[in-house]
Amino acid sequence: MSNLSFNQIAEVAHQANRAICQTYGDDSQPTWADAPDWQIESCVAGVAFFEANPDATPEQMHESWLQQKLADGWVFGPEKDPEAKTHPCLIPYNQLPVEQQIKDHVFRAIVETLV
Repeated sequence: MSNLSFNQIAEVAHQANRAICQTYGDDSQPTWADAPDWQIESCVAGVAFFEANPDATPEQMHESWLQQKLADGWVFGPEKDPEAKTHPCLIPYNQLPVEQQIKDHVFRAIVETLV
């Protein structure tokens, strides 16, 4: 177990995912300092899920995220819109675009390394 808090680990994972998004031309991800509370809470929840389920696959981590979003009132939509609570990744893992699957693998690898 590292000396890092879930919040610190979530920040590293968020920043890595932000960089991946930028690589694919998506500049919509804010820095951790500018991220809204719901996004920070979601990322920290992902770290907590992995800590409780260290053998979880990226697919299982996505499923946990998906269930959390649905429980919070989010629905599938073609664009991520926090006000309307729509998100294009509210689909099964195997239907995600490759760049979204890559984000799940990177998130898991970072969390596994730092937890």
